[in-house]
Amino acid sequence: MKRLTERVHHEEQESEEVVWVKREDTRCAGKLPIVFSRNYAVRFGGLERLHPFDAAKGKHIHKLLCSELQLDDGSFYEPTELTKDQLRRIHTRDYLKSLRWSMNVACIAEVPRSYLRPMRFQAAGSILAGRLALDYGWAINLGGGFHHCCSYRGGGFCPYADISLLIVRLFEQEPFRVRRIMIVDLDAHQGNGHERDFNNVAAVYILDMYNAFVYPRDHVAKESIRCAVELRNHTEDAFYLRQLKRCLMQSLAEFRPDVVIYNAGTDVLEGDPLGNLSISAEGVMERDRLVFSTFRTLGIPVVMLLSGGYLKASAGVIADSIVNLRLQGLLN
Repeated sequence: MKRLTERVHHEEQESEEVVWVKREDTRCAGKLPIVFSRNYAVRFGGLERLHPFDAAKGKHIHKLLCSELQLDDGSFYEPTELTKDQLRRIHTRDYLKSLRWSMNVACIAEVPRSYLRPMRFQAAGSILAGRLALDYGWAINLGGGFHHCCSYRGGGFCPYADISLLIVRLFEQEPFRVRRIMIVDLDAHQGNGHERDFNNVAAVYILDMYNAFVYPRDHVAKESIRCAVELRNHTEDAFYLRQLKRCLMQSLAEFRPDVVIYNAGTDVLEGDPLGNLSISAEGVMERDRLVFSTFRTLGIPVVMLLSGGYLKASAGVIADSIVNLRLQGLLN
């Protein structure tokens, strides 16, 4: 992290001032702190239908929320695409240059370069959601959560390190409000990107529950995890939720954050082809409720990012979970 922060500081002197989000209170009447853009959807000539990545997951969730909560497009916040200067706050020049080559992008995402622009919008949504969470107490980005990407390399469908970008942005722009950040990564896969970026950083606490028998198996990155649960294939609800409760209590006993970044992957669902766990839809909803109730009760803002989830059913489960959080009074 020392090398990362030194590089960020050095490049700050070389480039124009980066504008992330206006610093005044972001709350707008009639809006919920849910971030979405139609630019999130990935399109590449119909090939998206053959790829395990749900290219329109955010769009499907948006439609379901509009129906269930009687919202319209004006009820959501919309991000603007990240600029090169903003991306350089965390990414090395060499890495960003490598994304100009289709072969490198294909290695990261198994798709053409057209994948990158929607991902820049989704990464921008994560940063906007972080700012909104400080004002509302919570925020949800209907995308993002690219936890396999670090400052100098991507992987696992993750071309931009939106979690690391969000953390750097909060520390830089909100020094009096945010001094300690906790990542609660409950995607089925190890979050090796942010773990590599924040190794030995006392101000960033990482809780990671993941299937230890699937990608990425990054043993170097594991050293950054301060509360870890390595799950077995086909782990079911009861054990999973019991371990989550234990980890949440242990983490809070060791570290009191000013904001929580919740990476809420639904690739934990039973039948997901990449997560290989066996959590039910009800288990995911209870997981989300546990995370929000634990931190919201203490007045700690929560930023929820969607991360992985490769079943067509994922969008419905996420929408149902958000509606349930609302009914439980956790999204005031």
